[in-house]
Amino acid sequence: MPMRDGLSIAAGVLALTLGLAGVGARAESPNLGREATPDEIAAWDISIDPSGAGLPAGSGNARQGATIFAAKCAACHGENAAGKPNDALVGGQGTLATDKPVKTVGSYWSYATTLFDYIRRAMPLPQSKSLTPEEVYALAAFILAQNKIIGEDDVMDAKTLPQVKMPNRDGFVRFERGK
Repeated sequence: MPMRDGLSIAAGVLALTLGLAGVGARAESPNLGREATPDEIAAWDISIDPSGAGLPAGSGNARQGATIFAAKCAACHGENAAGKPNDALVGGQGTLATDKPVKTVGSYWSYATTLFDYIRRAMPLPQSKSLTPEEVYALAAFILAQNKIIGEDDVMDAKTLPQVKMPNRDGFVRFERGK
């Protein structure tokens, strides 16, 4: 192929490429899907702050949670949340500074509200987000009571859960947006 023809082809390809790039750059959106409604966003915006902001209405205690745990959680987390086949949720207090730290809800987590948030958002597998607020409060109370952080009859709700002082509360630095 003569050099002149090769240059003409290259110039054509370059012009076509630049032209197509200009078309893509001018497009405002790919016109896929639709904008989420405020109600749809609210349904997914379920984060719980350590202060308890965002906690729903409802309540539960460890005795109620024990029944729910046996039915929906024990197959993965073992009897009384001791672990096997998945992670233990209890124990480990006093091990974080050792050569073999045991990171559980009771030894490692800094806020009880994080426990509520995680249970509600991710458990039980594979039916995440299937528990009622009452079930989540009861399961959180059960796990906290198994770790001897609260009593079996203590009621957890939007007011009491944020007041629970976790053993490792001061083990983390809290990040606050905008500061």
